[in-house]
Amino acid sequence: MMGSITIEVIQDGNIEMCWPLCDELMAFQKSKASIAPEVFDTMNFDNRMKRSYERAAESQVVVVKDDGVPVGYVFSTIDEINNRQSAIPEWAPVQDPAVSKGFYPDWDCLPSKVGTLNNLYLRDGYRDKGLGSKLFNLSMDWLESFPDVDLVFVYVSNGNDDALNFYLSRGFAFSHDVFGGFIKALYRTSRRK
Repeated sequence: MMGSITIEVIQDGNIEMCWPLCDELMAFQKSKASIAPEVFDTMNFDNRMKRSYERAAESQVVVVKDDGVPVGYVFSTIDEINNRQSAIPEWAPVQDPAVSKGFYPDWDCLPSKVGTLNNLYLRDGYRDKGLGSKLFNLSMDWLESFPDVDLVFVYVSNGNDDALNFYLSRGFAFSHDVFGGFIKALYRTSRRK
């Protein structure tokens, strides 16, 4: 049973309240994965969310709380990709860029700055109540508020068909398989008015 639900933008940089949720997300993704599920054992708050938060040009974290207890979040970034376009992280299941694409497509017109909806997660019992759509909309509003960001990516782990369909139904399109299909990259152009 839900108590008093609040949705808050983290203003002070204290994203550690998302630590347990991020680690739960990694376990959830592992439970869905059919390609290299063991890779999720090496992923956690420190090497995924915290590292991305610190490296991004801009970051936003929005947390859903139930009676003050975090039960979900969305994490978004604005990233400069010039130097990291082909970078392959140490946790990737495929380390050879000759046989596998990384996070970004090899488009000739790929911009130097993109938005990324990195994580959107709600604990069991809080899904299918419209909270995911609220978090998604807050993330997209923030990402599309940057006048120099016209492209937004989202990355969906293999096997997470519910998430894939969620983003496809909201205007995202398939871009490419990342690390041999371990992740599916989706993109959407900005809908700024």
